[in-house]
Amino acid sequence: MKTDSQLQQDVSAELTWEPSVHAARIGVEVKDRVVTLAGQVDSYAEKWSAESAALRVAGVKAMSTELKVHLTSLSKRTDTDIAAAVDNVLEWSSLLPAGGLKVMVEGGWVTLSGDVDWQFQKQAAADSIRFLMGVVGVSNQISIMPSLSATLVKSDIEAALKRAALADAKKISVVVRGADVTLSGTVHSWAERETATSSAWATPGVISVVDKMTLAT
Repeated sequence: MKTDSQLQQDVSAELTWEPSVHAARIGVEVKDRVVTLAGQVDSYAEKWSAESAALRVAGVKAMSTELKVHLTSLSKRTDTDIAAAVDNVLEWSSLLPAGGLKVMVEGGWVTLSGDVDWQFQKQAAADSIRFLMGVVGVSNQISIMPSLSATLVKSDIEAALKRAALADAKKISVVVRGADVTLSGTVHSWAERETATSSAWATPGVISVVDKMTLAT
């Protein structure tokens, strides 16, 4: 198992390797395999890229972010302009239901609400506005409306885990109550953890996924 010092070096190296991040302005601290990122970035997209880069590093247990988005004068937009841009992007997305989402912008922070049928649609909505100029953060409050009986969810998720070829798919426990899924067990990396939760979210009818999985030491 990596020491905190080794993890700190690896996360710093991953940030330096990521071309969309100004690594020199981001501080990295690690305690008990929990990574804290601090510093200043020029956009919400850069903040997201830094967080994603840190989570890619093997051995990272969890992450806390204290990164602040400080827009340059050329990047600033009024909330009205940002809201109009978000509306246009969502309207032009073929993945999202027409007119099914609501947008609120305050101080550059975008809040999305409304209903969709699938988790990938909820994620696509947030992904589509991440790189818009002037956005400093996104709160994704979109709800997923179940479309299938929850009795089929457990077997569908277990089959998806096998298709994903996880090393120890049988060691991941799937508990379904209504349309809520709880995953527990042990995985060997953050990538395996992400694969397991993504498989659960990709199952029709799932409206929430609780991740109780632990990383193998």
